[in-house]
Amino acid sequence: MTTPLDNQRKIVFLKDFISRDRYLKSALETQRFAADIASQVPAGTVFALVGDLGTGKTTFAQGFADGLGVTEHVGSPTFKLVSEYQGNELMLYHVDCYRINHPQDFLNIGGENYLYPEDGVTLIEWADRIDTILPAEVITLEFFRVPGKPNERKIVFPGETV
Repeated sequence: MTTPLDNQRKIVFLKDFISRDRYLKSALETQRFAADIASQVPAGTVFALVGDLGTGKTTFAQGFADGLGVTEHVGSPTFKLVSEYQGNELMLYHVDCYRINHPQDFLNIGGENYLYPEDGVTLIEWADRIDTILPAEVITLEFFRVPGKPNERKIVFPGETV
């Protein structure tokens, strides 16, 4: 049985693991990086994925899902806002706030359930749109294109919150 202390140790490990800027040369490399993170993540973890269109947030989510053992295709949930997937041990809640105009809109659709997942992990794309309601423990990753390298992405871990 996993204890809260075990989960806290995993969170500390994860923050150390992703605390360096990462330059990823391809979509496959981005997916592998995400799968490595997913293999260490405890239930209840929320990731805020922030970046412009085409910077790799959904690609990251696909790799993350693979790392959790999700067998379904993972795409962008832009039009339905939330996609739920069953992994080997944990649920994956993949949220896309691109069409959310205000944090209250997110709460109106039951979004608070995804901010504190007990049985899984939440990835929130466009999380900066709801930054005022994100939990203090959120792990934020910022995604960037690398100038002059169309397939390369940079992922930055800026700190505790968006």
